[in-house]
Amino acid sequence: MNRIDTAWRPSTCFVWWTAIRPRTLGMSVAPVAFGTALALADGGGLDWAVLAATLACALLIQIGTNLYNDAADYERGTDTPDRRGPTRVTLAGWASAGSVKRGAALCLGVALAIGAGLVAVGGWPILAIGCASLVAAWGYSGGPRPISHTPLGEVFVLAFFGVFAVAGSHWLQSPQLSWRDLVGGLAVGAPAAAVLLVNNFRDLDTDRRSGRRTLAAVLGPRRTRFAYAAFVLAPFAAFAALAAGGLFGAAAGALCLPACVALIPRLEPTAGAAELNQLLAATARLATLGGLLGAAGIALGRLLF
Repeated sequence: MNRIDTAWRPSTCFVWWTAIRPRTLGMSVAPVAFGTALALADGGGLDWAVLAATLACALLIQIGTNLYNDAADYERGTDTPDRRGPTRVTLAGWASAGSVKRGAALCLGVALAIGAGLVAVGGWPILAIGCASLVAAWGYSGGPRPISHTPLGEVFVLAFFGVFAVAGSHWLQSPQLSWRDLVGGLAVGAPAAAVLLVNNFRDLDTDRRSGRRTLAAVLGPRRTRFAYAAFVLAPFAAFAALAAGGLFGAAAGALCLPACVALIPRLEPTAGAAELNQLLAATARLATLGGLLGAAGIALGRLLF
């Protein structure tokens, strides 16, 4: 149970650090790194300013999405004092819903400003991806039917933390795309979807009571475990496909395979909230690490061969 100590008031920095959910932010970094590595493999150069701007946009959009989710779920009554997940600052009374929403708007506004410069570099494909990302950041928790309340949440994560992020990062460094972007998007997007699946598995009981029809709620505990295994293992098929297609360095991502396999049995209906929160963090770490290892292997292969 997520017990709130109302007598303790944390510092402002701690409140906002908690609100942005730092343990999951690596999932924004991995696809940018992967797409950039694919551009290098195509023979493109590396524009460090564009890379920094791309990373900033990816992180700001994720942070803005997280902040808006914190406030919106509280206002809808989805987050209640008996939730099993990590502390949400609005629910805890550490910040008002209005201030958290303003923080989300600020992050998305800055992302929009930086993104305007990226549009000047990448043209209409980047404009399309950027606009879709901003709309999705709001639609994940906002509107009459939030994405997070449907079975499509994992699809959202796979698309925006995977395929679109990889393809957009690739295009900004080298304006050409191929099947490798789709496969690379799967490599980094599928484990990110696994993180959300663990989150929804942990909150299965409270989500059902509040009417949320997440993928975990639709599948039930047994089939959710199979879905989690598929999401966790999918990157290794992707790494193998990229290696077979000539990007031999992508196989470096497979170094995470033993650790990922070890995660699968930990998604148990009998697991407590603390165990599932640890599993969520471990899944996020390995999702980031696998993507970064694959990207580093591809980039190193470009330099060596």
